[in-house]
Amino acid sequence: MHGFTALAPNGRHLAVLPLLLALSAHSHSPASAADYPDRAVKIVVPFPAGGTADAVPRIVGEWLSRKWGQPVVIENRTGAAGNIGSETAYRSAPDGYTLLSSPPPPLVINQNLYPKLGFDPTRFEPVIVMAQVPNALIVNPDKVKASNVTELIEYLRNNPDKLTCATQGNGTTSHLTSELFQLMTKVKLRHIPYRGSAPALQGLLAGDVDVMFDNLGVSLPLVQAGKLKLLAVASPARLPALPDVPTIAETLPGFEAVAWYGIVAPPDTPKNITDKINADVNEVLRQPEVQEQLRKLSADIFGGSIDKTSKYMREEVDRWAAVIKSANIQLQ
Repeated sequence: MHGFTALAPNGRHLAVLPLLLALSAHSHSPASAADYPDRAVKIVVPFPAGGTADAVPRIVGEWLSRKWGQPVVIENRTGAAGNIGSETAYRSAPDGYTLLSSPPPPLVINQNLYPKLGFDPTRFEPVIVMAQVPNALIVNPDKVKASNVTELIEYLRNNPDKLTCATQGNGTTSHLTSELFQLMTKVKLRHIPYRGSAPALQGLLAGDVDVMFDNLGVSLPLVQAGKLKLLAVASPARLPALPDVPTIAETLPGFEAVAWYGIVAPPDTPKNITDKINADVNEVLRQPEVQEQLRKLSADIFGGSIDKTSKYMREEVDRWAAVIKSANIQLQ
């Protein structure tokens, strides 16, 4: 902005000031939403390929690419419970060409677990929550005879600390869901952390552990094959696809634990850009083919406005902060 102080005192040059300011602003701002995107858009996924966290943005990204006529590239940047990829996206240019798609940990959980993060999750620009997948209470049928939540709670109260509970790792949604269950039922499970959903499920299948709260999208095929037993889902209401499976909330009112998959943009990304991405993703989520693909992952469409997304994420921060504090969960 140098040189603007050298205007003639008679004001003759003042007329060029708005033009100069406009040109200056244009040179530093991204293209207008009408032109966005005019090149490839990268979506950073801070978890490995193959899981639901990777599948959901790939489904949506493929349709966005068709709509925009530009490549949408999914880049898996894994490590540190999602923090590494999230920091990469956080430090990217706020122009809409690098986005982050993530489940809850780096957006609403890790700030209450990690003493120091390389980014501030609250400064991301919320765009949309694409879909939710409920966690579910799953047991090894050879190790646990309970056929419903009430019977399991009764067994645990009579046999404290007897059953082991696999999780995807310390601080993951599966870990926090098991802690929430223990808080609300006043029972004790022995925590056995694994490195992700796949090895934890292997442990459950092998009988190395007894119980797991897992993302239903991953574990449902094993239940349908008769290898694991599904006692209840952790969604607020029964799932249309599984009407005979009760919710945990039917036994423990207020119990809710769902994994969700959101899109956020780097801090200070212009609102006209985030508004456009929000509108376009909502349009994608209305496509019957997309809804069918997500249904196969046991995912419910969330969608809606940026305000709805922002409010939901704030509620999730409060929900999991309360669990972390009450259960005194610390990284080991």
